[in-house]
Amino acid sequence: MPSETLMPGSIWPVWLRVRSLCEHHVMDSTSFVAQASSKIGTMGSAFYFHPSTIAVGKANGLDGFRFYVLGRGGVLGDVESAVVSSAFGWWNSESIDKMWNSARTIMAPRDAGRLYMKCAQDFGRATFSGLSGLADFCASAAKISAAIDNAGLSLYAGTAAEPLAEDLPARAMQYLVALREYRGSAHLVAALAHGVSPRVAHLIRRPDMYKSFGWPDPAPEVADADRSALAAADKTTDQMAASVYGVLSADEAAQFLATLEAMESALQG
Repeated sequence: MPSETLMPGSIWPVWLRVRSLCEHHVMDSTSFVAQASSKIGTMGSAFYFHPSTIAVGKANGLDGFRFYVLGRGGVLGDVESAVVSSAFGWWNSESIDKMWNSARTIMAPRDAGRLYMKCAQDFGRATFSGLSGLADFCASAAKISAAIDNAGLSLYAGTAAEPLAEDLPARAMQYLVALREYRGSAHLVAALAHGVSPRVAHLIRRPDMYKSFGWPDPAPEVADADRSALAAADKTTDQMAASVYGVLSADEAAQFLATLEAMESALQG
Protein backbone atom coordinates (compact mmCIF):
# COMPACT_ATOMS: atom_id res chain seq x y z
CA MET A 1 0.00 0.00 0.00
CA PRO A 2 1.40 3.46 -0.87
CA SER A 3 2.52 5.54 2.06
CA GLU A 4 1.59 9.17 2.49
CA THR A 5 5.21 10.15 1.88
CA LEU A 6 5.03 8.46 -1.50
CA MET A 7 1.67 10.02 -2.38
CA PRO A 8 1.93 13.71 -1.54
CA GLY A 9 -0.28 16.55 -2.65
CA SER A 10 -3.35 15.93 -4.75
CA ILE A 11 -2.74 12.22 -5.40
CA TRP A 12 -2.96 11.00 -1.79
CA PRO A 13 -6.58 12.02 -1.03
CA VAL A 14 -7.67 10.85 -4.47
CA TRP A 15 -6.01 7.48 -3.87
CA LEU A 16 -7.80 7.15 -0.52
CA ARG A 17 -11.17 7.94 -2.08
CA VAL A 18 -10.76 5.57 -5.02
CA ARG A 19 -9.30 2.83 -2.80
CA SER A 20 -12.29 3.13 -0.49
CA LEU A 21 -14.61 2.59 -3.45
CA CYS A 22 -12.65 -0.49 -4.45
CA GLU A 23 -12.80 -1.91 -0.94
CA HIS A 24 -16.57 -1.57 -0.84
CA HIS A 25 -16.97 -2.95 -4.37
CA VAL A 26 -18.72 0.23 -5.49
CA MET A 27 -16.31 0.68 -8.35
CA ASP A 28 -16.41 -2.55 -10.33
CA SER A 29 -14.15 -3.38 -13.25
CA THR A 30 -16.51 -1.75 -15.77
CA SER A 31 -16.49 1.52 -13.87
CA PHE A 32 -12.72 1.43 -13.53
CA VAL A 33 -12.25 0.78 -17.24
CA ALA A 34 -14.70 3.55 -18.18
CA GLN A 35 -12.96 6.11 -15.98
CA ALA A 36 -9.45 5.12 -17.01
CA SER A 37 -10.25 4.83 -20.72
CA SER A 38 -11.89 8.25 -20.87
CA LYS A 39 -8.87 9.93 -19.34
CA ILE A 40 -6.39 7.95 -21.42
CA GLY A 41 -8.34 8.72 -24.60
CA THR A 42 -8.10 12.46 -24.00
CA MET A 43 -4.53 12.64 -22.75
CA GLY A 44 -3.05 10.07 -25.12
CA SER A 45 -3.89 12.31 -28.08
CA ALA A 46 -3.08 15.64 -26.43
CA PHE A 47 0.25 15.95 -28.25
CA TYR A 48 -1.13 15.25 -31.75
CA PHE A 49 -1.73 18.84 -32.79
CA HIS A 50 0.03 20.63 -29.95
CA PRO A 51 2.07 23.62 -31.19
CA SER A 52 5.32 21.87 -30.25
CA THR A 53 4.42 18.85 -32.40
CA ILE A 54 3.25 21.02 -35.28
CA ALA A 55 6.56 22.90 -35.13
CA VAL A 56 8.57 19.68 -35.36
CA GLY A 57 6.53 18.55 -38.35
CA LYS A 58 6.97 21.86 -40.14
CA ALA A 59 10.71 21.79 -39.48
CA ASN A 60 10.75 18.48 -41.36
CA GLY A 61 8.57 19.63 -44.24
CA LEU A 62 5.30 18.14 -43.00
CA ASP A 63 2.11 20.01 -42.20
CA GLY A 64 0.10 19.07 -39.13
CA PHE A 65 -2.15 16.46 -40.75
CA ARG A 66 0.58 14.80 -42.78
CA PHE A 67 2.83 14.56 -39.74
CA TYR A 68 -0.11 13.10 -37.83
CA VAL A 69 -0.79 10.42 -40.44
CA LEU A 70 2.84 9.59 -41.23
CA GLY A 71 3.95 9.83 -37.61
CA ARG A 72 1.11 7.88 -36.06
CA GLY A 73 1.08 5.32 -38.86
CA GLY A 74 4.85 5.16 -39.17
CA VAL A 75 5.01 2.38 -36.57
CA LEU A 76 3.53 0.11 -39.27
CA GLY A 77 6.53 0.61 -41.53
CA ASP A 78 6.88 1.71 -45.15
CA VAL A 79 3.64 0.08 -46.23
CA GLU A 80 0.92 0.83 -48.74
CA SER A 81 -1.72 3.34 -47.71
CA ALA A 82 -4.37 0.59 -47.60
CA VAL A 83 -2.51 -0.96 -44.66
CA VAL A 84 -2.51 2.34 -42.78
CA SER A 85 -6.16 2.92 -43.59
CA SER A 86 -7.07 -0.51 -42.24
CA ALA A 87 -5.33 0.30 -38.95
CA PHE A 88 -6.70 3.84 -38.61
CA GLY A 89 -10.17 2.53 -39.42
CA TRP A 90 -12.29 5.54 -38.64
CA TRP A 91 -10.82 7.64 -41.48
CA ASN A 92 -11.92 7.69 -45.11
CA SER A 93 -9.33 5.59 -46.96
CA GLU A 94 -9.04 8.12 -49.81
CA SER A 95 -8.03 10.82 -47.35
CA ILE A 96 -5.43 8.56 -45.73
CA ASP A 97 -4.11 7.58 -49.18
CA LYS A 98 -3.57 11.21 -50.16
CA MET A 99 -1.86 12.24 -46.91
CA TRP A 100 0.23 9.10 -46.46
CA ASN A 101 1.57 8.91 -50.00
CA SER A 102 2.41 12.61 -50.21
CA ALA A 103 4.03 12.60 -46.76
CA ARG A 104 6.25 9.57 -47.30
CA THR A 105 7.92 11.28 -50.27
CA ILE A 106 9.22 13.78 -47.71
CA MET A 107 10.22 11.48 -44.84
CA ALA A 108 10.54 7.73 -44.40
CA PRO A 109 7.59 6.40 -42.38
CA ARG A 110 9.69 4.69 -39.72
CA ASP A 111 11.70 7.88 -39.20
CA ALA A 112 8.47 9.85 -38.90
CA GLY A 113 7.08 7.30 -36.45
CA ARG A 114 10.11 7.62 -34.19
CA LEU A 115 10.05 11.41 -34.45
CA TYR A 116 6.35 11.47 -33.62
CA MET A 117 6.93 9.31 -30.56
CA LYS A 118 9.73 11.66 -29.50
CA CYS A 119 7.18 14.50 -29.69
CA ALA A 120 4.94 12.51 -27.36
CA GLN A 121 7.83 11.87 -24.98
CA ASP A 122 8.83 15.54 -24.99
CA PHE A 123 5.22 16.49 -24.34
CA GLY A 124 5.24 14.19 -21.32
CA ARG A 125 8.43 15.73 -20.01
CA ALA A 126 7.00 19.23 -20.37
CA THR A 127 3.67 18.33 -18.77
CA PHE A 128 4.27 15.67 -16.12
CA SER A 129 7.75 16.40 -14.73
CA GLY A 130 7.68 16.60 -10.95
CA LEU A 131 4.41 14.70 -10.70
CA SER A 132 4.31 12.03 -8.00
CA GLY A 133 3.06 8.51 -8.59
CA LEU A 134 4.57 8.07 -12.06
CA ALA A 135 6.72 5.07 -11.13
CA ASP A 136 3.72 3.12 -9.84
CA PHE A 137 1.63 4.29 -12.81
CA CYS A 138 4.22 3.04 -15.31
CA ALA A 139 4.52 -0.26 -13.46
CA SER A 140 0.74 -0.74 -13.67
CA ALA A 141 0.67 0.32 -17.32
CA ALA A 142 3.37 -2.25 -18.07
CA LYS A 143 1.29 -4.89 -16.30
CA ILE A 144 -1.78 -3.97 -18.34
CA SER A 145 0.22 -3.97 -21.57
CA ALA A 146 1.62 -7.43 -20.84
CA ALA A 147 -1.96 -8.75 -20.56
CA ILE A 148 -3.00 -7.46 -23.99
CA ASP A 149 -3.22 -9.93 -26.87
CA ASN A 150 -2.01 -7.99 -29.92
CA ALA A 151 -3.98 -10.12 -32.40
CA GLY A 152 -5.97 -7.86 -34.72
CA LEU A 153 -4.66 -4.69 -33.06
CA SER A 154 -1.98 -3.60 -35.53
CA LEU A 155 -1.79 0.09 -34.66
CA TYR A 156 -1.57 -0.68 -30.96
CA ALA A 157 1.00 -3.41 -31.54
CA GLY A 158 3.22 -1.09 -33.57
CA THR A 159 2.95 1.72 -31.05
CA ALA A 160 3.58 -0.53 -28.07
CA ALA A 161 6.67 -2.00 -29.76
CA GLU A 162 8.47 1.34 -29.75
CA PRO A 163 11.33 1.52 -27.19
CA LEU A 164 10.21 3.09 -23.93
CA ALA A 165 11.76 6.33 -22.68
CA GLU A 166 14.01 6.00 -19.65
CA ASP A 167 12.60 8.98 -17.71
CA LEU A 168 9.23 8.60 -16.00
CA PRO A 169 7.34 11.64 -17.40
CA ALA A 170 8.14 10.66 -20.98
CA ARG A 171 7.51 6.97 -20.31
CA ALA A 172 4.14 7.72 -18.69
CA MET A 173 3.07 9.73 -21.74
CA GLN A 174 4.21 6.92 -24.02
CA TYR A 175 2.01 4.48 -22.12
CA LEU A 176 -0.93 6.87 -22.47
CA VAL A 177 -0.38 6.96 -26.24
CA ALA A 178 -0.12 3.17 -26.51
CA LEU A 179 -3.10 2.41 -24.28
CA ARG A 180 -5.17 4.90 -26.25
CA GLU A 181 -4.27 2.98 -29.41
CA TYR A 182 -5.28 -0.24 -27.65
CA ARG A 183 -8.75 1.10 -26.93
CA GLY A 184 -9.18 2.49 -30.44
CA SER A 185 -7.97 -0.70 -32.12
CA ALA A 186 -10.14 -2.90 -29.91
CA HIS A 187 -13.18 -0.71 -30.54
CA LEU A 188 -12.65 -0.89 -34.29
CA VAL A 189 -12.64 -4.70 -34.11
CA ALA A 190 -15.75 -4.66 -31.90
CA ALA A 191 -17.65 -2.28 -34.18
CA LEU A 192 -16.94 -4.43 -37.23
CA ALA A 193 -17.93 -7.55 -35.31
CA HIS A 194 -21.30 -5.96 -34.53
CA GLY A 195 -21.85 -4.97 -38.15
CA VAL A 196 -21.23 -1.22 -37.84
CA SER A 197 -19.16 0.32 -40.63
CA PRO A 198 -16.45 2.77 -39.54
CA ARG A 199 -18.14 5.51 -41.56
CA VAL A 200 -21.49 5.09 -39.79
CA ALA A 201 -19.86 4.62 -36.40
CA HIS A 202 -17.88 7.82 -36.86
CA LEU A 203 -20.98 9.73 -37.94
CA ILE A 204 -22.85 8.58 -34.83
CA ARG A 205 -20.02 9.25 -32.41
CA ARG A 206 -18.52 12.42 -33.91
CA PRO A 207 -20.97 14.05 -36.30
CA ASP A 208 -19.15 17.37 -36.03
CA MET A 209 -15.92 15.73 -37.27
CA TYR A 210 -17.45 13.70 -40.08
CA LYS A 211 -15.99 15.79 -42.90
CA SER A 212 -12.66 16.45 -41.17
CA PHE A 213 -12.03 12.69 -41.23
CA GLY A 214 -12.40 12.79 -45.00
CA TRP A 215 -15.91 11.36 -45.30
CA PRO A 216 -17.89 12.85 -48.21
CA ASP A 217 -21.42 14.11 -48.48
CA PRO A 218 -24.07 12.95 -48.55
CA ALA A 219 -23.74 11.37 -45.14
CA PRO A 220 -25.36 7.94 -44.81
CA GLU A 221 -28.68 7.51 -43.08
CA VAL A 222 -28.29 6.30 -39.50
CA ALA A 223 -30.91 3.82 -38.32
CA ASP A 224 -31.84 2.87 -34.78
CA ALA A 225 -30.31 -0.53 -35.49
CA ASP A 226 -26.98 1.18 -36.18
CA ARG A 227 -27.08 3.00 -32.85
CA SER A 228 -27.98 -0.20 -31.03
CA ALA A 229 -25.17 -2.09 -32.74
CA LEU A 230 -22.64 0.62 -31.82
CA ALA A 231 -23.83 0.53 -28.20
CA ALA A 232 -23.28 -3.23 -28.24
CA ALA A 233 -19.81 -2.66 -29.69
CA ASP A 234 -19.08 -0.23 -26.85
CA LYS A 235 -20.05 -2.91 -24.36
CA THR A 236 -17.87 -5.47 -26.10
CA THR A 237 -14.94 -3.05 -26.07
CA ASP A 238 -15.41 -2.47 -22.34
CA GLN A 239 -15.47 -6.22 -21.76
CA MET A 240 -12.28 -6.66 -23.75
CA ALA A 241 -10.58 -3.88 -21.79
CA ALA A 242 -11.86 -5.17 -18.45
CA SER A 243 -10.09 -8.46 -19.03
CA VAL A 244 -6.71 -6.74 -19.32
CA TYR A 245 -7.17 -3.87 -16.86
CA GLY A 246 -8.44 -6.48 -14.44
CA VAL A 247 -4.88 -7.69 -13.86
CA LEU A 248 -4.43 -4.74 -11.47
CA SER A 249 -5.13 -5.20 -7.78
CA ALA A 250 -7.48 -2.81 -5.98
CA ASP A 251 -4.47 -0.87 -4.70
CA GLU A 252 -2.93 -0.67 -8.15
CA ALA A 253 -6.22 0.38 -9.77
CA ALA A 254 -6.70 3.14 -7.21
CA GLN A 255 -3.15 4.41 -7.70
CA PHE A 256 -3.56 4.22 -11.48
CA LEU A 257 -6.72 6.35 -11.44
CA ALA A 258 -5.30 8.77 -8.90
CA THR A 259 -2.28 9.40 -11.09
CA LEU A 260 -4.46 9.81 -14.17
CA GLU A 261 -6.41 12.50 -12.31
CA ALA A 262 -3.18 14.22 -11.31
CA MET A 263 -2.04 14.07 -14.94
CA GLU A 264 -5.32 15.65 -16.02
CA SER A 265 -4.78 18.49 -13.57
CA ALA A 266 -1.22 19.00 -14.85
CA LEU A 267 -2.44 19.01 -18.45
CA GLN A 268 -5.21 21.50 -17.71
CA GLY A 269 -2.98 23.69 -15.56
